[in-house]
Amino acid sequence: MLAFFFARRYFFSSASRSVINLISGLSVVAVAVPVAAMIILLSVFNGFESLVKLNCSAFDADLTLSPAEGQTFDVAALDTAALARIPGVDARSFFLEQSVLLEHNGRQTTALLRGVDDRYGDIFPLRQHVVAGYPVVRVGDLDRLLVGRSASYLLGIRSLADADVNLYALRRGSFSSLLPVANYTRRSVPVSGLFTADLESERTYVLTSLRLAQELFSHPGRVSAVAFSLSPEADLERVREAVGQIAGDGFRVRSQAEMRASFYRIMTYEKWGIFFIALLVLTVASFSVVGALAMLIVDKRDDMRTLAALGADRSFVRAVFRAEGLVICLAGASVGLVLGVGASLAQQHFGFIRMPAGTFLTDSYPVEFRFSDLIVVTAAFALVAFLLSNITVRSMIKKNSRS
Repeated sequence: MLAFFFARRYFFSSASRSVINLISGLSVVAVAVPVAAMIILLSVFNGFESLVKLNCSAFDADLTLSPAEGQTFDVAALDTAALARIPGVDARSFFLEQSVLLEHNGRQTTALLRGVDDRYGDIFPLRQHVVAGYPVVRVGDLDRLLVGRSASYLLGIRSLADADVNLYALRRGSFSSLLPVANYTRRSVPVSGLFTADLESERTYVLTSLRLAQELFSHPGRVSAVAFSLSPEADLERVREAVGQIAGDGFRVRSQAEMRASFYRIMTYEKWGIFFIALLVLTVASFSVVGALAMLIVDKRDDMRTLAALGADRSFVRAVFRAEGLVICLAGASVGLVLGVGASLAQQHFGFIRMPAGTFLTDSYPVEFRFSDLIVVTAAFALVAFLLSNITVRSMIKKNSRS
């Protein structure tokens, strides 16, 4: 504690040379800026991660039951009543999806056509994602399409008033090289709305009614999977185990995280890659503390001789200047943490920085502050500050002790 007393007096003393005070102040700023930047960068990445997960939730349910082998299964093979009685299950929905060719006014693209039943809206927040038209796949007995906004650009859909899209599905059990068109089942379906999600989902998925999909793919009474929505208090693993026991060995049950495990893993790697790059920048910026500390040691040589005459050993003198380096780093880190956390929370709750209209599902730049990031940044910088201060003091005091 005595060492920190001397360090505090040196840091706030007006008797020091003005140039040393200036360098110490600049060192505080040089530390504060990258610390604040690290907090803000991680919070911005958290915000985009949450936004992407929200967009992905339009097509990935809490739990998805699918056949272990093959692409489809007969609905009659499942005890649907038992599945509905599982505690924690809010809703379930059957869907059938396969690849199709989309064509509109001479433009073509491929997609996964997902035929959904009437309970699909209870599982997925379609109303939050539809940006034009209506979130419906059936109007009475008439089938409709929901197309991703990116897919609509590829197809050249400019207005929903006359947006009829031709669907081509490969006909099962037939192939003719003379008449290629005969190999496909064709349907012309009006577009009822456009949805927005992550770019991959917008280009990949097209929604329609389950009835139309079963007719188009010649799969009467068959589906690709069952999607489950769970209540907030439900135990995911317990519900998954119950679903697996009822379905049997011929099925597999996957969570939303497992459906996009590789994607979420890449996002985690990118986040911590950004963190280590920012930490490298912070380490380089912290070398200003080394310069300030070196100049202070040179300036306080007379004080070191006085302390030595009073009986202070070399380890105490080193502790004083090591504490001085930590005080400078602590001051800079404190300012940086206040600025970074303050800016992140302000954007998160008040949304001062706005996004271009119609770009994302959110009006403001997505930011999400997490306390765990604060702990990681503080711990990482504390290690950097201790190492730099210790190395500088040990080398400088050793030299001065010989003179």
